[in-house]
Amino acid sequence: MTVNVGVIGVGMIGKDHIRRLTTVLAGAAVTAVTDVNLDEAKRVAGSVPGGATAHGTGQELIDDRAVDAVVVCSWGPTHEEYVLAAIAASKPVFCEKPLATTQAACRRIIDAEVAFGRRLVQVGYMRRYDAAYRALKAVIDSGDIGTPTMLHSTHRNPSVPGHYTREMAITDTAVHDIDVSRWLLGDEIIGVRVFKPRKNSLGGELEDPLFILLEMAGGALVDIETNVNIRYGYDIRGEVVGETGTASLGAGGPVTLRRNNLVADEVPADWRERFIGAYDVEFQEWIDAVRDGGTFGPSSWDGYAAAVVSDAAVEALHSGERVAVDLGDQPDLYA
Repeated sequence: MTVNVGVIGVGMIGKDHIRRLTTVLAGAAVTAVTDVNLDEAKRVAGSVPGGATAHGTGQELIDDRAVDAVVVCSWGPTHEEYVLAAIAASKPVFCEKPLATTQAACRRIIDAEVAFGRRLVQVGYMRRYDAAYRALKAVIDSGDIGTPTMLHSTHRNPSVPGHYTREMAITDTAVHDIDVSRWLLGDEIIGVRVFKPRKNSLGGELEDPLFILLEMAGGALVDIETNVNIRYGYDIRGEVVGETGTASLGAGGPVTLRRNNLVADEVPADWRERFIGAYDVEFQEWIDAVRDGGTFGPSSWDGYAAAVVSDAAVEALHSGERVAVDLGDQPDLYA
């Protein structure tokens, strides 16, 4: 069976997912697209292998009987509308982060999915599909380093665009570290503080870097460094400290070079280079789950938890104080 996919939003990430679905992965076809720029949607539709229908609205695409499942890559504030519409149409939906832009909107999605009675939503937290992160989680789950006590997580960018704000260092950048912390440690976050180190002069007026401290319900601490004007490359690091040992993500490049009394590793240029394999695995597993009725990956609850913790971290950034995190009761659907 081929899963016929409709893609809402044909910007950079939407186009990349269309390429992935049509030329890299197995078991899927893109049969419909839409975008706020309809002319661009028509152009992209014409370039899809086998052709695709360009719809005027996201609702039209979701209602299209030729669409089995939906991928949402549009502007964040539109996500709630399209995810709720997909649930109402009983169609699986892959939503790029954020699930929605407010906690209340995330809760409405959770309520709709719970009322439907089974999961239809997957949120695009691709680090869970990265080979290095999966290897790190396997070590943690094996017990080989004992119970985790700390997680050090680093997220460095060479630069960011001019519209990037200090809040985005949390809501756009650290949100991936927030999600992967919950996943790696299998625990919820109960408190957050944000510290402001000495500013990087290359960031202009931006408050950069930031140091975020998460308190886990089980007692472990997670520190997250966001450093988005560091110039030398896109560098993602992670180390778990256990009671009897430590485990770290591997270096960014395929080889470590030793010569002329120096040791060197390659550093990826950007997020696409670092995580392209993770995106491929993420979508292949989603397609397989849609086709076979299997279990989807990061859930609406995960999207909601990321929103709650991000909001608390933004509050902590402004106040300088510890902010408690309360997710409320988790529905049985996501247990």
